[in-house]
Amino acid sequence: MNRYKELLDLLATFEKDFEKFYDKGNKSAGTRVRKAMNELKRKAQDIRKEVQDMKATETASA
Repeated sequence: MNRYKELLDLLATFEKDFEKFYDKGNKSAGTRVRKAMNELKRKAQDIRKEVQDMKATETASA
């Protein structure tokens, strides 16, 4: 569950920029939102790879 907590913490850091962009129309915040979403994508890919590796290791040892 540590990875899940990491994702929640990461999302929480983006909250203010989402509000600034979507509610107030701040274009600079939009750039930061795009950057944050890219970071989230990388984190999700890392977790996906980790899960796949763990499944492969379990299958190999069974």
